[in-house]
Amino acid sequence: MVKSYSKYEQTGSFGVVASSTSNIVWTAEGVTQPGSSRPAGAGRAYTAANEEVLCWDVKKGELLSRWRDSTCTEEVAIICRSEVDPDVFAVGYADGSIRIWDSRTGTVVISFNGHKSAITTLAFDQTGVRLASGAKDTDIVIWDLVSEVGLFKLRGHKGPITGLHFLHPGSANEEEQAISNGQEAGSDQVFLLSTSKDALVKIWDVDSQHCIETHIAQTNGECWALGVSHDGSGCMTAGNDGELKVWSIDLEGLKRAGSSIGEGNEQRYLHDRGVLYRQSKDRTIGVKFYAHSDYIAVHGSEKAVELWRIRSEGEIQKSLARKRKRRREKAKAEGQDQQPEENTDKINIAEAEIGEVIVPYVTVRTAGKVRSIAWMHIKGSKKLQLAVGTSNNLVDIYEVPQKGKSKSEEAPDYSRALSVELAGHRNDIRALALSSDDRMLASASSGGLKIWNVRTQSCLRTLECGYALCCAFLPGDKIVLVGTKEGTLELYDIAASSLLDSIPAHEGAIWTLEVHPDGKSVVTGSADKTAKFWNFEIVQEEIPGTKRTMPKLKLVQSRILKVNDDILSLCFSPDSRLIAVSTLDNTVKVFFVDSLKLFLNLYGHKLPVLNMSISSDSKLIATCSADKNVRIWGLDFGDCHKAIFGHEDSIMQIAFIPHPVQSEEKHIFFSASKDKLVKSWDGDKFEQIQKMKGHHGEIWAMTVSKTGDFLVTASHDKSIRVWSRSDEPIFLEEERERELEELYENTLAATLEDDEGLDGQSAEAVAASKQTMTTLTAGERIAEALELGLADLEVVREWEEQRRTNPNLAPPQRNPLFLALGNISAERHVLNVLAKIPAAQLHDALLVLPFSALPSLFTFISIWVQRQWNTTLTCRVLFFMLKTHQKQIVASRELKVMLEGMRQDLRKMLGGMKDLIGFNMAAMRFVGERIDDAAIVRLEDVEKVEAKASKKRGFIDVA
Repeated sequence: MVKSYSKYEQTGSFGVVASSTSNIVWTAEGVTQPGSSRPAGAGRAYTAANEEVLCWDVKKGELLSRWRDSTCTEEVAIICRSEVDPDVFAVGYADGSIRIWDSRTGTVVISFNGHKSAITTLAFDQTGVRLASGAKDTDIVIWDLVSEVGLFKLRGHKGPITGLHFLHPGSANEEEQAISNGQEAGSDQVFLLSTSKDALVKIWDVDSQHCIETHIAQTNGECWALGVSHDGSGCMTAGNDGELKVWSIDLEGLKRAGSSIGEGNEQRYLHDRGVLYRQSKDRTIGVKFYAHSDYIAVHGSEKAVELWRIRSEGEIQKSLARKRKRRREKAKAEGQDQQPEENTDKINIAEAEIGEVIVPYVTVRTAGKVRSIAWMHIKGSKKLQLAVGTSNNLVDIYEVPQKGKSKSEEAPDYSRALSVELAGHRNDIRALALSSDDRMLASASSGGLKIWNVRTQSCLRTLECGYALCCAFLPGDKIVLVGTKEGTLELYDIAASSLLDSIPAHEGAIWTLEVHPDGKSVVTGSADKTAKFWNFEIVQEEIPGTKRTMPKLKLVQSRILKVNDDILSLCFSPDSRLIAVSTLDNTVKVFFVDSLKLFLNLYGHKLPVLNMSISSDSKLIATCSADKNVRIWGLDFGDCHKAIFGHEDSIMQIAFIPHPVQSEEKHIFFSASKDKLVKSWDGDKFEQIQKMKGHHGEIWAMTVSKTGDFLVTASHDKSIRVWSRSDEPIFLEEERERELEELYENTLAATLEDDEGLDGQSAEAVAASKQTMTTLTAGERIAEALELGLADLEVVREWEEQRRTNPNLAPPQRNPLFLALGNISAERHVLNVLAKIPAAQLHDALLVLPFSALPSLFTFISIWVQRQWNTTLTCRVLFFMLKTHQKQIVASRELKVMLEGMRQDLRKMLGGMKDLIGFNMAAMRFVGERIDDAAIVRLEDVEKVEAKASKKRGFIDVA
C-alpha cells in the first residue's frame, strides 16, 4: 500500500501591523459616538499585512477586520479608497492583479488582471466608475467598474509609474446645472496626469486615448512621487536629492482642449512654477496635499515628515512688500538711483517665486523610517493630524498645531498622540518558543519579547529585552529565559511582566540555549567558544528593610565545556544521554552529557551548521547548514545516512516532532530557510513530503508543537505564521505531479505575455487584456461547450423532424453531461458556461476561441437573441467577437447570412429595452420633481449642501 502523510496548511498569520510594501489609508469611520456629534475615536487605518489588508481602530489599537483572498498569495502593493463610495477599496497586488473590496462585508467584488508586474499606484475618477492603475511594467490601464472590464492600456512611459491623478476641468457648478436640466452629468472631458521613474510627467486625454502633453518632471534623474492639490489647479512632483518641482495646471485650457484638437496649435496646460528643496536630501517617496487646509506633507524614506504651508494672498503681498523695502534700502545705502518701476503699489502674485508661496512649516521626527502618510480630518479638532506608517511595523498618529495669528517664526511643537504598535515586533523575530502545553508562544527580537496566545493569536504580554538571539520557556511555563547578543541571560516572569534577573553569562553572543530533558537545568552556547551548564535553584532572598525572605529562582553555573570554535547550536538527545554541539568550523561534535567526553565527530558540511535536531527515539540527528544542505546522521556510529540539497538558500532551522503520537512520524522533520519556504521531510525515505509557501521574507525562526499538530514560523516580513495539520492526506507521487504542473503553468503564463507588435513597436493605446491560465482554461471550457452543444442541437433537431411523422417516438440519446445537469438544453448550457466566467476575464477567454468556432457561437447567439435570454451578456459576446474578427467576418458569406437574420431580432429586442428604460427614467424624474415640489429634504442632504457652501480654497490664484 502507498504510504500517505499528513498535510499541513496555514491556519493563522499575525504579528504584522503594517507592511513596508504598501501605503496606509485613513478613514473617519467610527469617529463619532452614535447619536452624538462629539468625536469619540480617531477613525480607522487600513494597512497592508503581506497578502492581507487589515483594518485597525486607531484609538484602541484593535484589529477590526482582516481581508484575505484565498486565491492570492502575493503581497499587497497599494491601497486606494473611492471618494464617491467610501465602502469601496481598490487593492493592487505584487503579481499585477487588482481586487475591488467591499469594506462592509470584507469580500472581493471584482478582480482585474492586466499588468505583468507589481501595481505601484491606483486612482479613482470623480464619478468613482473608472479606475486607473499604474505598474512596474510601465503601462497605465483604465478599468470600468460597472461593466467590469479593462477599457484600454496606455503606453508611453519608459519606467515604472509612480503617480496617477484624474483631472476634471468641468467645474462642479456646471455638473449641478447639467443634473438639474436632466442632462447626463460627467459628459465633460476627463484627463489623466501621470508620472514615472523615467522623469517624465504626462497628461493623457482619456476620451481620445492619447498623450497630449509631456514634460521632464525632474532635473536630476527619476520622478518618485506626485501630489495634486484638492481643486486640481496645481501639483508637485518629487525626485532625488530632496528636489520638489511645483506645477500649475491650466484647467480652463483643458476644458477648451476638446474643441481645439486637430487644429495644430501647440497648447500647454502644465506650467513649471519653480523648484523647492527639502531639508533632507534623500529621495522623496510621498507628497500629500491636505484637502481641508493649505498644508502639504512630504516624506522620503528617512525618519521624518516635512510639512509645508501654502501662504494666503495677504501673506505673500506682505512678504513681497518687505523684500521690496529691503532692496530699496540697500540700493539707497549703496547710493544707487531708485528704479521708477519699483514704486508700483500692487505686486503681481502670479509672478512671485514659488519659495514665497510655499514655505516649510515643521519637520515631524518619527519613531521609524516613514513608508507612507495619510492626512486625518476629525471634525472639531483644531490641530493637523497625520497618520504615519513606518517600515518598522507600526502606525503612529501625530498632532501638529495649525499656524496661529502670532508673528513668531518658530516651528510649532508636535506630539505623538496615538500609536498602533502592540500587535507586532519592531524588528525581525530571531527566536520562537512554545510552552509545554503548546498554548503560549514566546517571540523575541532585538529589544522586544512578546507572549502570544496561539489559539486566539492575541498578544498577552510585551516586555523590553536586549538583542535576543534565542529563548525558551522554563518548566512550569511561568518564566521565559532569553539569551542576548551581549552575552547576558535574562529571566522574565510572564505573570508579573517583569525582569527577574539578568546574568552576565558569556563574553560573546549567546547563539543557542536548550533546557535539559529532565527540566532541572539549562545549557547555553556562545561565541566565546564555551557551553555552560546552569542548574535551577530556589534561593531565599531577604526583602530589604525587613527580616522576611522571599523565594527567588537563580541560575547557578555547574559545569563548562570548552571547544575550539564559536558554538552556533546545541541539542540534547531526548534520552538525556548525549549533547550535540555545532561550531563555526563546519563540524558537529557529540558529547556524553554525564562525563562531557567526546563521542562522535560529524564531518561533511561545507559551511557552518546553523541548527540541529535529534529524533524522539534518539537514533537520528538532522543538521542544516548555510551550504543549503540537510544531512541525516545515525547517532549510533555517526555515519551520514543521506545528504539532501534542501533549499535555495541558507537553512536556518530544522526540527523533528518532539513527541509524535504515531510511531511512523518519529522520523518526520521540518526545515525553514532564507528562501521563504518551509518543507517537511521523511527521514527514513530521505524524500521531501511537502513544500509550504506563504512567507514573503527570509524565515529566521521555527518551532514545532509537542505532538506535531502545528508548527510556527517567524520571518523577515514581520509575520508569525501557524501551519496546522489537516485531515487531508498527502501522497508523494501526487505532490510531485502537482509541482511539475505548477512549473509548466508558470512557464506557459510567461510565454503568453509577450504582446509586442511585429516590428517591436506597440501602439500608444492598446487593449487591456492579459492571458493567464484561468482565461486559457475558461476559453477551453467555452470551446468544449460549443462542440458538445452543436452536436446536441443536431440530435434534437433530427428527433423533432422525425417526431412530426411519428409522435410517439422515444427521446434521443443525448450526452450524459446534459442529463447530469437536469436534462438542460444545449443553448442554456452554453449560456451558463459563459455566465460563470467573471466579467473581467470574459474578453480574454473569448480571444482563445479560433475563428473556426465563430459559426457555432453565432448559432447559439441567434437562439439567445430570439428568446431574449441574458441580453447584456449576449450583446457583450456578440459585439466583442464582431470587433475582434471583423475582417474575416466581412469576407465570409456564410456568416453574413447568419448576421443579417440576427440583426433584425437584436434591433427589435434592444429597441424594446431602450423604451422600457426610458419609461422608467421618466417616471423617476417625475417622482423626483414631486418630491422637490413638496420640499421634503432629508437631513443628510442639508449637511451636504452646507458643506458645499463653505469657502473654496484656490491654488490657481497663486499661480
